[in-house]
Amino acid sequence: MGEAVEVVCDNTSTNNTTSVVAHDSMKKIIHDSSPPLDHAQKEDWYVEEIDDDLKWSFALNRVLHRGASKYQDIALLDTKPFGKVLVIDGKMQSAEIDEFIYHECLTHPSLLCHPNPKSAFIMGGGEGSTAREILKHKTIDRVVMCDIDQEVVDFCRKYLTINKEAFNSNRLCLVINDAKLELETREEKYDIIVGDLADPMEGGPCYQLYTISFYENIVKPKLNQKGIFVTQAGPAGVLSHKGVFSSIYNTLKQVFKYVVAYTAHVPSYADTWGWVMASDEPFELNAQQIDEKINERIEGELLYLNGDSLISSTTMNKSVHQSLLKETHVYTENDARFLHGFGRACCA
Repeated sequence: MGEAVEVVCDNTSTNNTTSVVAHDSMKKIIHDSSPPLDHAQKEDWYVEEIDDDLKWSFALNRVLHRGASKYQDIALLDTKPFGKVLVIDGKMQSAEIDEFIYHECLTHPSLLCHPNPKSAFIMGGGEGSTAREILKHKTIDRVVMCDIDQEVVDFCRKYLTINKEAFNSNRLCLVINDAKLELETREEKYDIIVGDLADPMEGGPCYQLYTISFYENIVKPKLNQKGIFVTQAGPAGVLSHKGVFSSIYNTLKQVFKYVVAYTAHVPSYADTWGWVMASDEPFELNAQQIDEKINERIEGELLYLNGDSLISSTTMNKSVHQSLLKETHVYTENDARFLHGFGRACCA
């Protein structure tokens, strides 16, 4: 990954087609300026390949910004249904219209289950939204956000203005490093550790941060007493949960005494999404207590979560529930599960 984006202009064609191709990740942005047939209005589309025979697409207004680092390709799209969309390596990371669902679910359940969280460590999270949500908690004194890609962080600081206040907070310590190495070498421990990582993809480095050895030897020793670890765990729908969600859940069960899986539908992901939190202390999940903590601890208003919705999110449908109970796979470096897919923006 990390090849420069090549611009190819075909001046010999009567269609006057310009192609921008990111060869290393099979993603491309194509603009065709030829007159549309029957005077129909031309539309640009984003297409993400979810599986070999399944694609998710939506109309674009325009490509706002595009770039590449030595690790990954980055794009910011202006879409018709979801507003601004951040795309990294051809996979949509978040959409302006509903990113609050993902980021509230990733951060607040663990913070609200902890008796008095003071510190948090974020693995990944370069766009800044995870830090933004954690910093809403009045009890939090220090947040360390560790992302490997300086270019992604700089890109998001510049273009995702909703997170400007979080990036400028004196409670945020931003570190550019490999999260595994950074967490392993730090002496301090944390009340909350958050895995805001890319999905485990074949050939990518992130799958190693979903393994039992990482959880057991690096994450768990860096938690304070009563500390909680939480990670995004991929698609969790009836048809998609066996990809990585059930395996991440089962892997954490081998390391921690108490493990809770929960899900929410994220419209821009075209699926139900899953998260898993784990601790050696039991979780107190009471809707009334959660609502009281939200009122006491959080600056501002949450858009998605309240006590009832958090509790209900931990109830799986029968199919997913049985899969979690029966799952035997444990993530290791030599036996990992991967998600499929890449994305592209194109002209229909």
